[in-house]
Amino acid sequence: MAGLSLASYTARRIALGLVQVLAVVTLVFLLVQALPGDAAVALAGDNPDPARIAQIRAAMGLDRPAPERFVEWLVGLPRLDFGVSLVSGRPVADFLSGGIGPTLVLAALTLVLLVPISVLVGVLAALREGSLLDRALTSISVALHSIPEFALAVVLIAVFGVQLAWLPPTAVGADLFAQPAVLVLPLVVLLARPICSISRLVRAGMVDALASDYVRHARRLGIGETRVRFAHALPNALAPAVQQVARTTDWLLGGVIVVEAVFVIPGLGTVLVDAVAARDLPVIQGLAVVFAVTTVAVNLLADLVAFRLAPRAEVVA
Repeated sequence: MAGLSLASYTARRIALGLVQVLAVVTLVFLLVQALPGDAAVALAGDNPDPARIAQIRAAMGLDRPAPERFVEWLVGLPRLDFGVSLVSGRPVADFLSGGIGPTLVLAALTLVLLVPISVLVGVLAALREGSLLDRALTSISVALHSIPEFALAVVLIAVFGVQLAWLPPTAVGADLFAQPAVLVLPLVVLLARPICSISRLVRAGMVDALASDYVRHARRLGIGETRVRFAHALPNALAPAVQQVARTTDWLLGGVIVVEAVFVIPGLGTVLVDAVAARDLPVIQGLAVVFAVTTVAVNLLADLVAFRLAPRAEVVA
């Protein structure tokens, strides 16, 4: 991408992101429509009257052609109009606003803690390459990365929540904002694997950067070792890690669903599980759109940061 300005690259990525969002929104609608069964039949209860089924289908708009319903739904998305729940009759936006708080708290705290901890662990391992500290961090990373989130969550609940009773095992009856201790175990579960993968990338990038020609040249110019490490080597080591952070955010959307289910946290993951169980198609569609737009936006931001960091590989002084 040599010669491409940041503004031009940003415009291209935004245009591509909009196309991706439109494609995902279309795919979500088609997949939901392809689900087996009939929501009207499910809502009508046992031994439903055909007249009752027809009445429900008309009330939900299921008697209209799918393209017409898709266009109506698509036009409402920019206004955050995701439709109405088939089960409760409430706007889908109410479900999203009700569950987004706990999910945002979990995701934001995870990302805020993830980046500095991963960079610190990776840099420490790189600066002590081959040492006992480096080998210990590598062993711990491999061990933690091999444990699935739900298994780690169950172990933490059993040990710290039940046996030792140091932390609340679940969020049942707790206020997340008034009782932050409830978030400790979920955060540990969400942080464990990403820290392992990102710190290893930072370590590898830092080792390569410290052995590069431009770092050796900077040392020959008499630049201090601290500046060489953190002003020249570290930014280049972070470029691949930024992309991994974006992929981690994608994973985080699914990880939050698992964590919210295990720790009984009333966030978007719980809303999604309930909507799938009730076959509440508009709620499922709305959540899928939110997750898709978040994924595209995070990857766009990561690409821009990586693009900004990458040219520094050519800067020597």
